[in-house]
Amino acid sequence: MGRVDGKVAVVTGAARGLGRAFALRLAEEGADIVAIDIAQKLSTVSYELGSPDDLEETAQLVRSLGREVVVGRADVRDRAVLADIVAGAFEALGRIDIVCANAGIFTGGPVETISEAEWESTLSINVSGVFNTVQAAAPFIRRGDEGGSIIITSSAAAERALPNVSAYAMTKAAVAGLTRNLAVELSAERIRVNSVAPAIANTKMALSEASIGIFLPQLDNPSDEEVRAGFSAMNARPDTPWVEPRDVANAVLFLASEESRFVSGLQLKIDNAFSA
Repeated sequence: MGRVDGKVAVVTGAARGLGRAFALRLAEEGADIVAIDIAQKLSTVSYELGSPDDLEETAQLVRSLGREVVVGRADVRDRAVLADIVAGAFEALGRIDIVCANAGIFTGGPVETISEAEWESTLSINVSGVFNTVQAAAPFIRRGDEGGSIIITSSAAAERALPNVSAYAMTKAAVAGLTRNLAVELSAERIRVNSVAPAIANTKMALSEASIGIFLPQLDNPSDEEVRAGFSAMNARPDTPWVEPRDVANAVLFLASEESRFVSGLQLKIDNAFSA
C-alpha cells in the first residue's frame, strides 16, 4: 500500500521540472493526479516554459504508473479557469486531498532593469497564482471531511539574500509567509499547509541561460563543467551543484503523507545548507 494510496493530488506547473517530479512521486505512492500547467510561452519569461506535449508526457507517465490523471491547461493567474478545472477534477475523481501549489517563474537582473511587466508577472504568478490555487482547491478538501495537505513551492532564495534576484526572492518570501498564515487559518479543518524551499534545482528553469547568467555572471559562455563547478562553489556541501527534482519530490511526499500529520506551518529546506 502506498503512502498516499487512494488520495487525489492537484499539481500546478506539472508539465515538467519540479511539478512533474511531484506528480510522479505522488502517483508512485498511490495518488491520482490533477496535472495543471499553462503550457505556453510568456513574453515576460526569458526561457522556454513547458509545452502541451510536455504536459501530455507527464499525464502519460502518471498513467503508466497505473493512476488516473485529469489534465488542465490554465494560467494560475486566472481564478475562474483554475476553479473550473479543479471542480471538474473533483467530479471526475471524487475527492481532492493534496495540493501542490508549484507553478512559478524565475525573473532575475539588477533592480533597475526589471520592467514593470516582468515585475507584475512575477508577482502575479508566483504569489497570486499560489493563492488562487489554494482558494480553488481548499473547498473541495473540506468536502471530503478528512483533512488534507497543501504544499507550496518556495525557495532557498526566500532566506538567503543574493544579488540580482530581488523580484523572485520577494515572491518566495511572500509565499513562505502565506504558508504560515494558512496553516493557522485551516488547522481547525485538519488541513495542513507547508512549503518546500529547494536551492538551485536540476530543472530547465533553474539551469536556463538566463539563470546561469544571473548566478554565475563571472563566467562567459560557460561549459557544462564550469556551470557545475560554479554552482558547487555556492553550496556548503562539496561537489553538489544542485538538488535533483526527485529529492524535492521526496520532501513533498513526506508532507503529503500521514507521516507528517502533526507538521504544519513549516518551510522545509532542501538545499544542502545553502541558506543556513
